Amino acid sequence: MKGTVLGIEGTAWNLSAAIVNEKDVIAEVSDMYRPPIGGIHPREAAQHHAKYASYVVKGVLEEARQKGVDASDIDAISFSQGPGLGACLRTVATAARMLAISLDVPLVGVNHCLAHVEVGRWKTPATDPVTLYVSGANSQVLAYRMGRYRVFGETLDIGLGNAFDKFARSAGLGHPGGPQIEQFAKNASNYIPLPYVVKGMDLSFSGLSTAATAALKDHSMEDVCYSFQETAFAMVVEVTERALAHTEKNEVLLAGGVGANTRLREMLDIMCTERGANFYVPEKRFMGDNGAMIAYLGLLMYDSGNVIDVENSHVNPNFRPDEVDVTWIPRDFEKGRHS
Repeated sequence: MKGTVLGIEGTAWNLSAAIVNEKDVIAEVSDMYRPPIGGIHPREAAQHHAKYASYVVKGVLEEARQKGVDASDIDAISFSQGPGLGACLRTVATAARMLAISLDVPLVGVNHCLAHVEVGRWKTPATDPVTLYVSGANSQVLAYRMGRYRVFGETLDIGLGNAFDKFARSAGLGHPGGPQIEQFAKNASNYIPLPYVVKGMDLSFSGLSTAATAALKDHSMEDVCYSFQETAFAMVVEVTERALAHTEKNEVLLAGGVGANTRLREMLDIMCTERGANFYVPEKRFMGDNGAMIAYLGLLMYDSGNVIDVENSHVNPNFRPDEVDVTWIPRDFEKGRHS
């Protein structure tokens, strides 16, 4: 693998640009949209991205130049093609197209979910893991098999991060909810039974969030937050363990912003230890949405010839990871194991 790619992430709240090569992240600049109240409003987030796009791109180019990498050294531009908020995706795609045209380099459309997986594989010793990807809008258990990343289980309604945010808004905790829920949970005294919803290999968090809000009428914030976490995390760990058994893999990778939660990491680590599997988590900067992951998957795709014309660079807010032909992993990667 060789080349230098500039990637732009902007599927939701975080606008981020990064330049990477096969060795490491050369430069990264981000600017986060912070709603004054409530959750993310797509139009306002897109306006934020439009306002600061030139700032993050100029910033990352200047930071790279100081490290000896000029704009002329960039081989391709990658961007989050989906899934995500449509208005935000369109804003970032426009910036990426302009950059690709001005620098006269190829354009690469990246699946945001797979970028989380691949940056995790890059920044940990994981090679062929079952990945638990939990973020605001997405909650999926993924594993590579026969040319694509297959979804072995996923949420049927809202993502785990959004479930936390929904509860936090109802409880007056503000946005984002996950870190605040984690802090309250550390001081809990009791576990409160809440709906545990695993349907086959799929999950449902909406009713759990609603039940947690209702529980605040009779229980302390600390106990409700603790119980919400324990129930939700037990659900995702169960599905991850079943996928691990089904695929006969021996690695688990945790990806996505919710993966910053220390209790979730602890529960996954216990499960993996009991099954004799290795558990991997990249450093925190690569867990939430970031430009480096978009640039790195862009590099993998560019190096394997997977580029697109500007005319075909439309965004896809519902872009599923199992729709992507994985051209950057050899087709015989699993030879003798699952093929």
